Amino acid sequence: MHFKKIYIEISNKCNFHCSFCYQSGRSVQFMSADEFRYVVKEIKPYTDYVYLHVLGEPLLHPHFREMLQIAEGENLNVNISTNGSLLARHLDYLLKNPVRQINISLHDAEENVTKEKWGEFILSMLEIAKSLSAKSYINFRLWNQTNEASNEFNQLCIKLIQDIFHLPDCFHVISEKERNITLSPKIYLQLAPRFEWTDTIEAEKKTCYGLRDQIAILSDGNVVPCCIDADAHLLLGNIFSDKFSEILLSARAQRIRKGFEQHRAVEDWCRKCGFRV
Repeated sequence: MHFKKIYIEISNKCNFHCSFCYQSGRSVQFMSADEFRYVVKEIKPYTDYVYLHVLGEPLLHPHFREMLQIAEGENLNVNISTNGSLLARHLDYLLKNPVRQINISLHDAEENVTKEKWGEFILSMLEIAKSLSAKSYINFRLWNQTNEASNEFNQLCIKLIQDIFHLPDCFHVISEKERNITLSPKIYLQLAPRFEWTDTIEAEKKTCYGLRDQIAILSDGNVVPCCIDADAHLLLGNIFSDKFSEILLSARAQRIRKGFEQHRAVEDWCRKCGFRV
């Protein structure tokens, strides 16, 4: 079994508070560098790509740089999802020690940066991206397209992106029609509706990337099928007490995986999940 990506939540603590983010009942926890080293060795045979994300802001971790070194030492490609607020602090390090990809959630700033500083914040993200793109892929996310209250923020983002990357006047029209836009070599803009963690309508017939393309490890070591299960509703085991290979072969893991292969959600929590393939 080989996953396209494995999520490792090095911490569930975040310096932003977003209304759309999942409100977890877990206590705040930071995975230690030694724990991360153990996790990386356990999962290395099963993937080439790790994503430092489930909940939390990875750049907030006090041993963030050491963890990048650990992953690099195991020849794993690192992908980071961040709100961008701490990128400037780590810019010099990331320029000298580049990761494969950095996902920057621009929409996080709407609720966490004062309106008067929106422009300043967005511009700083765009300039940082231009620097980092020399060696890393940069993916901007604007995942609030169905929220009318976000129109002013979105329009400002589009305007500044157009100016900074010298895009044609038709870019406004393009951004209304396209979901994935190339801004410049190795810099992209991904547009999407506002994400809802749970769905209002349960659906038994569905499929998922969980246990097919991805699996996730929370900061306390709990292993779950996907990056959406932030409270371990579908607990498969704990990587600090169970071998990762045994967790993958557990009865629950196999039942969930086979269900999705047959386009069936066998778990109640999956039926209510807002994610759709």
